[in-house]
Amino acid sequence: MILVLVGHTLSVRRRIVTLTVLAAVLAITLFGVPLAIAVAKFHEGMSTHDLERAADTVALAVTGDLANGRIPEIKPGDDDERIRGIEVAVYTPTGRLMTGDGPATEDEFVRRAHDIDMATGTLGDEVVLAVPVLSGPSLVGVVRAAHPRSELDSRIRLTWLKMGGLALVAIAASWLIGRRIATRLARPLEELAVTAERLGEGDFTVRTRRTGVREIDQVAEALDATSARIGETLERERTFSSDASHQLRTPLTGLRLQLEAALESPDRDPYATIRDGITSADRLERTIDDLLALAKQTRAPRALLDLGKLFEEVRQTWHGLLAGRGRALRISGREALPARAADAAVRQVLAVLLDNAAAHGRGTVTVVARDAGDALAIDVSDEGAIPDGSDPFVTEERTEEREGHGIGLRLARSLSEAEGGRLRLTSPSPTTFTLLLPAERPAPREEGPGLAS
Repeated sequence: MILVLVGHTLSVRRRIVTLTVLAAVLAITLFGVPLAIAVAKFHEGMSTHDLERAADTVALAVTGDLANGRIPEIKPGDDDERIRGIEVAVYTPTGRLMTGDGPATEDEFVRRAHDIDMATGTLGDEVVLAVPVLSGPSLVGVVRAAHPRSELDSRIRLTWLKMGGLALVAIAASWLIGRRIATRLARPLEELAVTAERLGEGDFTVRTRRTGVREIDQVAEALDATSARIGETLERERTFSSDASHQLRTPLTGLRLQLEAALESPDRDPYATIRDGITSADRLERTIDDLLALAKQTRAPRALLDLGKLFEEVRQTWHGLLAGRGRALRISGREALPARAADAAVRQVLAVLLDNAAAHGRGTVTVVARDAGDALAIDVSDEGAIPDGSDPFVTEERTEEREGHGIGLRLARSLSEAEGGRLRLTSPSPTTFTLLLPAERPAPREEGPGLAS
């Protein structure tokens, strides 16, 4: 699975890099081609400008000589780097070469310069420009300037090469940026893949690292929340299994004792045994329903506790079990201050405390309900003792835990706190546990004005 996810991540990296480079190439093409054309036009314009400067310089220098019938001497471009190397020639109005470097007879540009201010264009492998030389209104000659077309092409190609180099640098930079972006995006995805794989293998404590990329962090948060929920669900299931095994042991033991007693007393009325067995089965079914509701965290609505009914259930469940061990059960305080709590939770708390007293205590087990100020207190005590310094609510790796001692008391405390109450050890010797529940005092009756006498 990890190899597949990593393969997908590598594919994502390649796609990001490829798209980044393609975007750079497209942008360079869209802007570079028009720019390359503009650069070529620019160099052609500069070439024409250089020829014009060279021709105008020579025309100004030879005007006097031509007007007086002398053959001029020309030295173009000696002090100008850009027009140095341009070939310049002077022609007579009849088209004959007088001096300079050029064709022996006039060409079309020289002829056109007779009628216009400037004639320019390409002729063969040359770029040519011709201007007339005037003395007053009279044409006394034509100056022709030219340089090889290959020189202009070399300038354009050199500029294009520089632009191409810059384009390659830009593409390389986009490739590096694409790789960095792909790594930044792909690495968190790879970590998410590893986290998901570990989650699939059952490690629900795994958490993902935040990257600063909002979308990826949202996925990581969702994965962490899923991991936490699955872990909590499994922990709740484990707790339910432990609680169920602990809480169901006592009613099952009672039912077994009833059946064994019936077998040992063949003269006993079987219908009474069956009725008692059905009653025990009903209590067992109610215990299962309570545990399922608590495991699903669907608490029953809180109502006023019926202590009489609750204590009668306690008597029916535990009297026989304790009597079979030679121990007595005493219950008092059925008319104590009322409290509001879920019957299922209180029933399970008392079941844990009585089971703890039966399994680990000695002598008579006493259940007393009393008024504790703003709380209803239910004491469950026996004649045993808890060693000094030990905490019965702490689960430890010992034999008692396997018998349900630590697990049961921890469950009872959590159920008490869920109902807004408390469970505490009020006396280590004799062992006494007290369940405190918020009391609900009746509202004081108001006396009407006509009642006073």
